Amino acid sequence: MTQTRFHFTTGKIEAERIFAALEMAFEEEGLPIAVLEVDEDADIHEVSLYTEDDVDAVETRMKGVLADLSIQKSIEREALPDIDWVARSLDGLKPVRAGRFFVHGAHDRRKRHSGELAIEIEAGLAFGTGHHGTTAGCLEMLDRVVRRERPRNALDLGTGSAVLAIAVAKMAHIPVLATDIDPVAVRVAAANARLNHVKALIETVTAPGFHHPIFGARAPFDLIVANILARPLMRLAPEMARHITLGGSIVLSGILDRQRDAVVAAYVGQNFRHVRTLHREGWVTIYLKR
Repeated sequence: MTQTRFHFTTGKIEAERIFAALEMAFEEEGLPIAVLEVDEDADIHEVSLYTEDDVDAVETRMKGVLADLSIQKSIEREALPDIDWVARSLDGLKPVRAGRFFVHGAHDRRKRHSGELAIEIEAGLAFGTGHHGTTAGCLEMLDRVVRRERPRNALDLGTGSAVLAIAVAKMAHIPVLATDIDPVAVRVAAANARLNHVKALIETVTAPGFHHPIFGARAPFDLIVANILARPLMRLAPEMARHITLGGSIVLSGILDRQRDAVVAAYVGQNFRHVRTLHREGWVTIYLKR
């Protein structure tokens, strides 16, 4: 079914007010709502709401919420096309090996080696098929961390295709919360969890940052993996500290080599201890402990 995205831009403070009001207004329907930073220096944030049904009625209700806040905004409407991202994204992609993990498409199932943990990913719309240096670096680091730490409750923040959540679930056989700001990515993540027979272990939720009640219900975590970008990871350091157990581990990526020291400093400032940095294709994956 075609999905419609309503969106507009505003400043951070106003975006947070609108997000809270929309979340309350559409709580019963559970419609995905997101706030995305477009330009930090110019204070431009984009508010989005997604729906598949009653498009005109939803837009009218959104306008009513804004009116109640005495905010005047022109709401733009975007129809998101139904595309076979599987065929488009993985056609011709080679499988990836990182640590004990073997990430592949359906066409490469037979190439799995004995002893490898296979992860089949058929999603191109959501970031993370294992072919990017950050995803492969996270997989390699998780192979070491999960074996050493034996976590019992994990979070994959910014899950994308859920390849990292699937890796943790397959290796540790523990519950994993997989969240993303993008509802399309969350649907893809859930489909990939089913495809890899770990749906019972992985809960997928649309949630920007830590602003969702699911985190209060599921925290504290003793393993958090976040393959996002350096700047948002630095801003999230205090929230990471609040949601991790004492002695818990975090694995961070989406970080360029030159950004590594700044990210480590942000987490050391929250009483994390740097354990290891893995370099791959100009990107780094950082392992820290609380």
